[in-house]
Amino acid sequence: MHCPFCSDQDTKVIDSRLVAEGDQVRRRRECLVCKERFTTFETAELVMPRVIKSDGAREPFDEAKLRSGLLRALEKRPVDTEVVETSINRILHELRSSGEREVPSRLVGETVMKELKRVDVVAYVRFASVYRDFQDVSEFQDEISKLTLELE
Repeated sequence: MHCPFCSDQDTKVIDSRLVAEGDQVRRRRECLVCKERFTTFETAELVMPRVIKSDGAREPFDEAKLRSGLLRALEKRPVDTEVVETSINRILHELRSSGEREVPSRLVGETVMKELKRVDVVAYVRFASVYRDFQDVSEFQDEISKLTLELE
């Protein structure tokens, strides 16, 4: 690690602690040349798979797009912000743990729908109507009928 003060490469770790609920390591370092101290944070770099769109195009996974889709489906629903964040993390974890470098967009959509079904069925139907491109009321009725059978 280069010293931010003198740019020398010789630094030593004085103290290490877990922070951010164990997701980061905070390290206090000291430069062996200029004796200045500084703090660094270390996190695991977890790479999300690329998304293969239905037209064959490939694009980087966009967490902001996932978040906005979930928030749109959950708009005006009684779902706590913490539950939304947990859902996003659960979806990210599931996609990451697939071990694939690329995943079809269909898998992303199905994963989101599975999570929404668990969190709020109204939001699930909203998302499904856009994701599956419902054309008329009968498609809504069919989806609600399937959902009702699953919940019984």
